[in-house]
Amino acid sequence: MILVTGGGSGGHFYPGLAAAEALLRTGAVVMYVGAEGGLEARLLPQSGLPYKLIPAGKLSREALRPGEGLKVIKGLWQARKILNELKPKAVLSTGGFAGFPLAFTAELRGIPVVVHEQNARPGLAVRWLMPRARRIALAVPVDLPKHLASKACVVGMPVREEHREKQAAKIALGLDKNKPVILVLGGSQGSVELNTNLPAKLAPLLKDYQVLHQTGAHWEQGMRAKYTHTPGYQVTGYLDTTLAWGAAEFAITRAGAATLAEAAFHQVPLLVIPLPKSLDGGAQHANAKFYAGRGAVLMLEHGYDSFDEAIRPLLDPARRAEMKKQLALLSPEKAAGRLAKLVLEVAA
Repeated sequence: MILVTGGGSGGHFYPGLAAAEALLRTGAVVMYVGAEGGLEARLLPQSGLPYKLIPAGKLSREALRPGEGLKVIKGLWQARKILNELKPKAVLSTGGFAGFPLAFTAELRGIPVVVHEQNARPGLAVRWLMPRARRIALAVPVDLPKHLASKACVVGMPVREEHREKQAAKIALGLDKNKPVILVLGGSQGSVELNTNLPAKLAPLLKDYQVLHQTGAHWEQGMRAKYTHTPGYQVTGYLDTTLAWGAAEFAITRAGAATLAEAAFHQVPLLVIPLPKSLDGGAQHANAKFYAGRGAVLMLEHGYDSFDEAIRPLLDPARRAEMKKQLALLSPEKAAGRLAKLVLEVAA
């Protein structure tokens, strides 16, 4: 039995799901342990995977709120019960607040733990788990202290490895098959900042392009009402990203690790707008710098007043072609299999 845990957001859940599916293909017995109220609570019932949900408090860089602290304690207690019941040979944690209770409890009990870090700057939960973890799997190279680097390796970022033909993807999404698509992704929960600023900035491009804008479920109704009569501007709360990447000519996104890895797999050039450092400790800025430094993405660094200048290179087919070449070099193809192999090695 292998337990996979991690989630709270798509960036932590989807790599765990991809790794769990890769483990199943090897014949391993797998169960997913996610967080009550996390994105995985909605998606695991549709996955076909056996799963359990436990409380998981959100870890804070400053101070743990009392309500969240109680969830952490309850989550650790539930994790103990699960480990007693299932007696796993290994645990894989893909981080996030959902990935902490089970992995931490397993470490205390001497059960081998593999942690997977998606970002170029490790998140809080993974930093707490790294010292006792048996192995550390990285999506991209990360500078680590010597005692951690000795047990770390780069496996890439597990993504859904499925391509969709461009015209077929446009038709499936209800788009005009004859117009190139600008994709806007604000992460699995959407981004109020992108929702507020981008429609007006993209309006001048609607003569030559159409926009597919994923707003997040919370803002979908308001955005749909506002832009439903704008020709060529399609709003949706949630997207099948495999279809969306297949349809896109280029995209404007946050700089989450999963988004960047999917863009690399599908070779879709990006203009990235990272979260403010105060909201994620600088993880998205580190991700964006890594990809931008290799010529694979462009980065909005000077606010929305510089947006027109920042997006201009993406309107040039030759520049997009060059960016696609660099994205191909960063493609995470077969990352899920490499991560699964690492977990099986520590379980042996």
